[in-house]
Amino acid sequence: MNVFVLSSRVPYPLEKGDKLRIYHQIRQLSQHFKVTLCCLDADNTSQEAIDHLKTICHRVEVIPLPKWKILFRMAFATVSTRPFQCHYFLQRKARRRVHELINEIKPDHLYCQLIRVTEYVKHIHHIPKTLDYMDAFNKGMERQSKTSKWYLRPIWHLEARKLVKYENLIFDYFEHHTIISEQDQKLIYHPHRKQIKVVPNGVDIEFFTPKKVNKEFDMVFTGNMSYPPNVDTAVELATRILPMVKEEFPQARLLIAGARPNSRVKALQSKDVKVTGWVDDIREAYASGQVFAAPMRIGTGLQNKLLEAMSMGIPCVTSSLANNALHAIDEKQVFVAGNPYDQAAAIVRLLHSAPERSELGQNGRRFVEDNYSWKAATTELIDIIRNY
Repeated sequence: MNVFVLSSRVPYPLEKGDKLRIYHQIRQLSQHFKVTLCCLDADNTSQEAIDHLKTICHRVEVIPLPKWKILFRMAFATVSTRPFQCHYFLQRKARRRVHELINEIKPDHLYCQLIRVTEYVKHIHHIPKTLDYMDAFNKGMERQSKTSKWYLRPIWHLEARKLVKYENLIFDYFEHHTIISEQDQKLIYHPHRKQIKVVPNGVDIEFFTPKKVNKEFDMVFTGNMSYPPNVDTAVELATRILPMVKEEFPQARLLIAGARPNSRVKALQSKDVKVTGWVDDIREAYASGQVFAAPMRIGTGLQNKLLEAMSMGIPCVTSSLANNALHAIDEKQVFVAGNPYDQAAAIVRLLHSAPERSELGQNGRRFVEDNYSWKAATTELIDIIRNY
């Protein structure tokens, strides 16, 4: 059975959540189907990354998106009803190439990751199609519009309104739909949204295993540090939560690790806060912290960073927003706190008690093993493709 996977990015290296999801999904799909991966590429991805993907898929096609055309499309997006992110990834020449490939390969199923690529194939009706919403982007944009700088808020607010309409409209062009969590499913405003199958993220539990290293930091946070929800969390940790923790532990230090830190994150660097940027092995960052702190205030979906930290046996403190998708048990598998004061108190509690840190970390590891392996997470998607 031939499956054509259309992705808005080349899903390697794994520095972004959408890349991580599609990468592990195609690894699982390739064990059951003949997978052609077609990637749009606005980032001039290295040949080394593309060659790696060729070891996983039957065929890999990369379609470059020139930057000047992206700028032109984004200007046009201001007067269009489609979301900005759809225009960012849509180019006429690229669409022709996608259709040429589909006509050549004659796949049995089309799998599209994210609404960003739906304009490429929405009018193809002779092949079954599955759309992976991944997250409810409309809610993420809405939250971002409330926390971003004042001059950016109208843009995010406009994008949120466009996304509400588009996520609803595009539903009817696809026979099947997936999303990362029940929380996000409820935020797609279509009358038949319950038909959207929940396909959660997983974690590579054989790669992210407990690791004994020197605990140089009291708190650690990881992620793509140009992604607004991660930037917001990093700033919150460094400027509000860490000072409260230091009242009890004056020597407390925070590690912020992850690719592409923007200027706000870089400005957090101090004697108490280390900002690393990209690290070759993110496990070293996780393992170097006593507590993994992810008090997410904005954003949607299931947080990969929490799955990875829990898989490594690191005790985690997070927000109810993040745990709504995770479904871990508060104070048994994770600590959930609703505001900076309670989050700081939870971190202090764990720093005071090595036995409690150990117990929470072990319970978190077992929780991930039981619920979030990539093989288990992708079963629903494989069934959709195989049976329809």
